Amino acid sequence: MKLLALLSLLALMLQEAGTASLPKKEREGGEDQLHGEGDSHTVLHLRDFDLSLDNYDEVIDPSNNDELTDYRDQLPKASPTRTSFTQSTKAPRTPPSNPVMARPMTLGLPVSPTSHGLPTCLICVCLGSSVYCDDTDLEDIPPLPRTTAYLYARFNRISHIRAGDFKGLTKLKRIDLSSNFISSIDDDALRLLPALQDLILPENKLAALPVLPTGIEVLDVRLNRLQSAGIQPEAFRALEKLQFLYLANNLLDSIPRSLPLSLRSLHLQNNMIESMQTDTFCDAEEHKHTRRRLEDIRLDGNPINLSLFPSAYFCLPRLPTGRFV
Repeated sequence: MKLLALLSLLALMLQEAGTASLPKKEREGGEDQLHGEGDSHTVLHLRDFDLSLDNYDEVIDPSNNDELTDYRDQLPKASPTRTSFTQSTKAPRTPPSNPVMARPMTLGLPVSPTSHGLPTCLICVCLGSSVYCDDTDLEDIPPLPRTTAYLYARFNRISHIRAGDFKGLTKLKRIDLSSNFISSIDDDALRLLPALQDLILPENKLAALPVLPTGIEVLDVRLNRLQSAGIQPEAFRALEKLQFLYLANNLLDSIPRSLPLSLRSLHLQNNMIESMQTDTFCDAEEHKHTRRRLEDIRLDGNPINLSLFPSAYFCLPRLPTGRFV
């Protein structure tokens, strides 16, 4: 068998050599004859090109593809496989067995649980350093973020402020608890707030004032049940930055003593004040205009006759507002 194959190969080589030595026309005729013998053999049909500068572009021009064979039709075609579009090629994620829940945050402030059992910043609105808890049915001061500077908890049901309600809030500047039911405030609840400037407590049920921080500038306790016995004699002496003191619509029967020189506005209208000390505003020993800042004093709505105390006003830039008859 090997000898027969070798002889066949040798004969084919001799035939090709003989064909190459024939003239051009004879070769073409031979090729046509071989091409027509059958499909058992595949013969590469070549054209003879004479390479020269004149026909070089025609030989290598790929756009002249009239006689190029497209072999893509002869390639075996793979059977298509169905793929489901609902299935992902990626392996599905498996959640961790013990997921760690992160503490919720609101605009950069951590939240704390309230008496409702929910975090403060879910009950209230936390915006930057401000916490808004208006009209949320709170009964106590909620735990606040340490960065709180402004607290608004108006129109709630808060009745008592405890010593630890504002513990650690060293940046707290303003507390607004208007329109609650606050009847008492522990002495240590506000005293240790070094940054507190504004304490807004109108429309509550306070009968006495707590010890106040020395840096306070605005104190608004209008529309309460505040009595003169509920204000310590030296309650305002150490408040060297106090500028606005609003005590209108209470049950006071006298003007508070030892008011600081920084005071600019004092509202005492609609109380029960009947008399006044001669040194309430002025120093009896030094007859000087020591209270040029205090230009707004309201005593209207009280039973006091201001004309009976003329020596009490010489240090003031303006007379108090009230009845002088």
